[in-house]
Amino acid sequence: MLKKIAHAFLLCFVLLLFAACSGGDSGAKKLKLGDQAPDFSGTDLNGQQVSLAGYQGQPVILRFWSTDCKFCRADTPIFNQYFEKYKEAGLRVVYVNRHSDEATVRKFVADLEIGFPVLIDKDGSISTRYNIKVEPQTIIISPDHKIIAAILGGVSEVELKSLLGEYLSKNTEKR
Repeated sequence: MLKKIAHAFLLCFVLLLFAACSGGDSGAKKLKLGDQAPDFSGTDLNGQQVSLAGYQGQPVILRFWSTDCKFCRADTPIFNQYFEKYKEAGLRVVYVNRHSDEATVRKFVADLEIGFPVLIDKDGSISTRYNIKVEPQTIIISPDHKIIAAILGGVSEVELKSLLGEYLSKNTEKR
């Protein structure tokens, strides 16, 4: 029971942070937990097209980050490990950077050995769809592409497991 209360409190806190950090742009729809995640598309650093629509039926971690962010450098290994552990179960991770030039992003990706798609949001269109004002911000999207969490700041494996565990454990059991 205490675990459920803590989980509900965490989700409420995340919702409040999401609301606080996503306001101010009258052209963008205010998003809230449970909303359909806005579609996005772009070309990753390897020249591959990436879109939310292409990940239908799969949970997605959408991470808005910057190269000079200490949280991003610190928790990227967590995303790497979580992705490696659950990619066969359908997990998808996409990093989105809107402030750095391509060379700087490529260096960050190489230094931290990122193995999932990284997009450069040059025109800010993806960030605008998600009302991103501050990085890092992580949007957790369910397999039916509903927003289930928005986390401002660093992310732990415990948080990822708490938010995505039910989707990933089902798919892991099927294998």
